[in-house]
Amino acid sequence: MTIDDELQERRARCGPHLARLAVLTAGPPGTRPPAAAAAEVAEAAGAVVAQAEAAGRAVVSAAAHGQKTATGEFLTARLTRLKTAADNAVTVAREGDDAALRASLRQFDALTTALWTVHQAVTIQVPRVPRRHRPAVPVQQQGGDRLTAGHAIPGGAPAI
Repeated sequence: MTIDDELQERRARCGPHLARLAVLTAGPPGTRPPAAAAAEVAEAAGAVVAQAEAAGRAVVSAAAHGQKTATGEFLTARLTRLKTAADNAVTVAREGDDAALRASLRQFDALTTALWTVHQAVTIQVPRVPRRHRPAVPVQQQGGDRLTAGHAIPGGAPAI
């Protein structure tokens, strides 16, 4: 399984949980008791965070040798923001403030989307071609011809 396959699978596993969170925000205000809403938010958001965390570990392990530490630190900071948004959504759900819950879950959804985008971006491997110093192109003057890289250019300008 490639890293792209794993990320796609983990993101797909988040789909049902994100849908549950969307249903919570779509219902009429006050239809769920705050404790039930908080439990549902905690379970769904926790599942999304767990998948994002596992995907982050996979991305770090697939990173180039010299990039593992930087990649890990970068993804940890993003994951921390996602966890904070999940905790905030649970707290707001417990308080029973439907408008604030919708805002919190929109933020959680946006951070989730951003984190998956970052996961994908980090895994894009641009082939690194080592810079090679090309030898100076031999330019020689021989009569009226200029030799460039071993090829005579008739009537060429004299080499400078």
